[in-house]
Amino acid sequence: MKVVVVGGGIIGASSAWQIAQRGHDVTLLEQFEPGHKNGASHGSSRIFRHAYADDYYVSLAARAHALWRDLETTTATALLDITGAVDHGDPATVNPRIGALKRAGLEFEVLEPVAAQLRWPGLRFDTTVLFHAAAGRLHADRSVAAAIAAARSRGTTVEYETPVREISGSDVVTDTRTYVADVVVLAAGAWTAEFAPHGATPPLVTTQEQPAHFAPLRPDAQWPSFIHHPGALLDTAGIYGLSSPDGVKIGEHATGPVVDPHTRDFVADPAGVDRLIEYASTWLPGVNAYTADPLTCLYTSTPDSNFAIGRSGNTVVAAGFSGHGFKFAPAVGELVADLVDG
Repeated sequence: MKVVVVGGGIIGASSAWQIAQRGHDVTLLEQFEPGHKNGASHGSSRIFRHAYADDYYVSLAARAHALWRDLETTTATALLDITGAVDHGDPATVNPRIGALKRAGLEFEVLEPVAAQLRWPGLRFDTTVLFHAAAGRLHADRSVAAAIAAARSRGTTVEYETPVREISGSDVVTDTRTYVADVVVLAAGAWTAEFAPHGATPPLVTTQEQPAHFAPLRPDAQWPSFIHHPGALLDTAGIYGLSSPDGVKIGEHATGPVVDPHTRDFVADPAGVDRLIEYASTWLPGVNAYTADPLTCLYTSTPDSNFAIGRSGNTVVAAGFSGHGFKFAPAVGELVADLVDG
């Protein structure tokens, strides 16, 4: 079966790998150059964690964990660094995650804030603290490159700097040729809505988010990945964070302005950066709060932040990963491959 995958970010690359692994003839088309920073898959760090309130997401993360390790073996590339992860904040939000981890049989601890700060002095903690040891961080750029390499090792043809202009039935039209596919996989991130069949996804909204890196006071300090849920002592947006080669990265979740991916300005909003500085100065005693180095990336979100993965005719769509999809990418690739297979 001939399959054309549109989009070379982590979802498209993982899908191409999984589809090609099943013996299909796969071509992946990416509009930008390798390693570009125009979408949602670039950078040095993404959180990997299992702590969701929804049992399905917990199981999907467990499957993704196994596939990340497979990808590391296949490509001889280090991708997933286990640091553990902490959820803290409003008990009404944290407690359902405790229950889901318990049902999944995954290791976890519940700590008081003082005990947690003794263990991780770079962080201050809020109300209820959940630690699960199997979590950590992924290197984003290396993960995309590894998935591309694995897809190529299975025979995938990868065409960079090849923007798609139209998808019409089985025809995928670029500036230089028309590709004819038995199945088209649309994994184009913020550009998905331009090509998706009518009704194939819920409404998709693209925002420009602006995390920032902060310099740690102790470069050798141990940092878990962390989610600070609003509602107890935090009365602003939820915050995520993790250590990375570029410093300690924190960001608000889904608060950025709505943008068009063709015309976004890549400029961080000063007010948003100020909020991150204020957060760091209050909750992160292990960083220099005045070393903020902001960056921008794109979220493409569904109304309820759940993923849109489905098939319409001969088009499979994987979209709307809502700022939390990266960790699941290899398992999403399997779901896409299942849809390709019918």
